[in-house]
Amino acid sequence: LSALSLLALVVGLFLIYNTMTFSVVQRRDLFGAMRCLGVTRRELFLLVSGEALIVGMAGSALGIGLGILLGKNTIGMVSQTINDLYFTTTVQAVELPVESLIKGGVIGVLATLGAALPPAMEAASVEPRLALSRSGLEKKANSALWLLAGSGVILIIAGYLLFQIPGNYLLFGFGGTLLVVVGIAALAPLFMRGFLKLLRPVTVRTFGILGGMAAGNLLNSISRTAVAVSALMVAVAVTIGISLMIDSFRFTVTQWLEQSLQSDVYISVPGFNANSSLLPIDPRVIEQIRKRDDIRRIDTLRATRVVSQFGEINLSASDNPQIGEERIFKEAVGSGEQITEAMRNGGAIISEPLANRLDLHIGETIELLTPSGAKAFPIAGVYYDYATSEGNITIWREVYTRWWADDAVTAIGLRLKNGINPDETVRDIQKKLQTDQNLLVRANAALRQDVMEVFDRTFAITAALRILATMVAIIGILSTLMLLQIEKQRETGILKALGITGNELWRLVMLETGLMGLIAGLLAAPTGFVLAIILIRVINLRSFGWTILLSANPFAFIFAVSIAVGAALLAGVIPAMRMNRLSAAEAIRYE
Repeated sequence: LSALSLLALVVGLFLIYNTMTFSVVQRRDLFGAMRCLGVTRRELFLLVSGEALIVGMAGSALGIGLGILLGKNTIGMVSQTINDLYFTTTVQAVELPVESLIKGGVIGVLATLGAALPPAMEAASVEPRLALSRSGLEKKANSALWLLAGSGVILIIAGYLLFQIPGNYLLFGFGGTLLVVVGIAALAPLFMRGFLKLLRPVTVRTFGILGGMAAGNLLNSISRTAVAVSALMVAVAVTIGISLMIDSFRFTVTQWLEQSLQSDVYISVPGFNANSSLLPIDPRVIEQIRKRDDIRRIDTLRATRVVSQFGEINLSASDNPQIGEERIFKEAVGSGEQITEAMRNGGAIISEPLANRLDLHIGETIELLTPSGAKAFPIAGVYYDYATSEGNITIWREVYTRWWADDAVTAIGLRLKNGINPDETVRDIQKKLQTDQNLLVRANAALRQDVMEVFDRTFAITAALRILATMVAIIGILSTLMLLQIEKQRETGILKALGITGNELWRLVMLETGLMGLIAGLLAAPTGFVLAIILIRVINLRSFGWTILLSANPFAFIFAVSIAVGAALLAGVIPAMRMNRLSAAEAIRYE
C-alpha cells in the first residue's frame, strides 16, 4: 500500500507539473511584457511559486478530506486482511491522528512546490524578445530532450544502486522505486519523439493529411504533450506492475499450495484468524479417526510458539514422513529423504521469511528454549512458505514431544484410500464425530479455495489505488488537450476558414489523443514490467521475506495498452466538442 501510494503521488506530480507549465506557457506574452516593464526574474519566480503554494495548500486540504473519507470506506477491507493474516480486530471508527494529517499536508504542499520549480524557473528565465516566440520555446524543449534523457539514465542507475544496499531497509526500496520510475519518465519524451517520427509516415498512409497533421502537431508541441504522455505512462505502468505482481503472487501461492497441501482432508480447531490455529484438538478425535477404514494415512501437526535466542517464534512439529519431498526448498542439505532423516535426528527446517528475517542458512543452528533447557537445532533446509511473513521453524514431532513433553495436536491431515470421495468423507466425519469441539473439517479443494479467498481479499484494496492513479492520469491528458486546443484556437479557425469540416476536426483530435495514448501504452509496457520486478524482488522481499515467481501474463500488457488508448480518446472528447462549436471568425479573433 505504501509503494502504491508513492506511485500514485508520482502520477500526481506530473499532473501538477503539467498544470503549472501550462499556466506559465499561456502567460509567456504577459511575462515578456512584465519583463519589459522592469519586473525582475526573482519577482516572476516568486509569483509562480506563490501560485503553486496556494494550489498546493488548497489541494492538500481537499486531499486530507478525501483521505479521511477513503479511510472510513476501506476500514472493512483492511480490518479483514488483519483478521485473516495476523490477529482479530474490531475496528469500527476512524481515528484522526494529527501526525498523519500533518504528514499528508506537508507532502502535498512540498510535492506541489517541487513540481512547480521547473515552470517557475522557466517563467523567470524568459527573455522579453523571445516571449512572443512559440518556436523558441519548442526549440529549447527539443534541445533539452537529450539532457533530460541523460538525467533519467542517471536516476535509474542511482535507483538500482539503492536496491543493492544490503539489509531489509524498506526506505531504500521505496527511494529506489521512485528514482527508477521518475528516471524512466524522463526518458519518455525522447522516446515519444522517436515514436512519432516512425509513426508519421504510417499515419499519413492510413489517415491521409489529417494523420500527418496529428503526428506533426504532437511533435511541434512536445514540451506540452510529453508531460501528459509521461503521466499516463506512469499510471498505466502502475496498473501493469501491480497486475503482474498480484498475478505472480497468486501463481506462486497456487504452486505452493499444490506442493504443501498433499492430504485429502484437514481437521483443525477454528482460530482467531484464518492463518493458523494454536488450539489443540480433543484427543478423542484422533482415536475416532484412527478407527475409520477409509483412511490410508494420518499425519499430525503441533503448532505453537517457542522462545529462541532471537525471541519468540512460530514452531511446527510434524510427523509427515514425506515432509522433505513435499516442500519446495530454497536451500537444503540434500534430497527430500535426507532432509526428513535429518529432522528425525534432531534437525530443523525453517521458512524463507524466518531465514531472511534472522539471516539464517543451512549448516547453522537455531537455539530453542525447552522445559529441559536450551537445545540447538541444526538447520537442514530453508523452504519457501507464504503462510506467515513472520516465519516458521519445523521439527520432527517425536523430537518435539521428547523435549517439550507435549503430545497435543493442533492439525490433522488425512490421506484417503484410492477411490474415496473427500467431500463425502468430510460430511461423514462431521456427522459421526463425537466431540464438544466445533472443529473445521475441510477437503483439500475447499481449503485451497479458502486460502485463495483470503488472498483475493488481501489485494482487493489495491484495485482502488490503481483506479485512482489512472483517473489522475486521465485528468492530466484532458488538461493537456484542453490547453493545447486553447493555444491552437487561431490555427483551428484558419483550418475552418479553409474548409475543414466538423467531422474532420473530430478525427484530427481523436488521432492526436489516440497517438498519445498508444505511445503512453507502448512505453508503459516495459516500465510496468520493470516495476513488477521491483515490487516482487525488492519491495515484497524486503517487507515479508517472500520469493515470488514472476508470471508475465500477456493479457496484462494488452489490457493496459487498451486502457491507455481508451483513456486518451475519452479525454479528447471535450476538446473536440469545444473546437467544433467555435466559428471560424471567433477562433481567428482569439487572443
